[in-house]
Amino acid sequence: MESDTTVQPPKTALLVLGCPQVPVQTSIALYLVSRFKKAGITPIIAGNKAANTLLVVADPDRHYLGEVMDLDRAVAQIMEKKRDFDRCFVFIHNDAGISYAATMSAISKAKLYVLVYGEHQEDLVQQITFPCTKIAAKAVHNPLPLKKAIDEVAPWAA
Repeated sequence: MESDTTVQPPKTALLVLGCPQVPVQTSIALYLVSRFKKAGITPIIAGNKAANTLLVVADPDRHYLGEVMDLDRAVAQIMEKKRDFDRCFVFIHNDAGISYAATMSAISKAKLYVLVYGEHQEDLVQQITFPCTKIAAKAVHNPLPLKKAIDEVAPWAA
């Protein structure tokens, strides 16, 4: 009898961060990084310069953060089929976030989750017409409503 010794690569989760204009983005990103690591899922942050800098400054010794990369570089790697992910989480608080989520929906094989938050989250959710799991809360300064919505979905267990 032969044993199956195929080693599966670790599961991955891409966190797509946009402009960090809404304060909850940084804390929720760090929260997801922690939850994914505990679940054995490798989190990768892809954001614009400001979003990435906020995270790196908050965790200079990389106790929590692992790989942090430029968002446009991540999109290019996926489009060129050089890299893909198992899960993708796009942070959305404006129309640009919806555009990034739609792009990820079109180019990646990842299971797509959208995290919609901010003052206009209800309007933004209605604009999302591509397949994804929507996680939304009216969270601007207090991350707890969005954390609660994420915990209800428990994407690290999916």
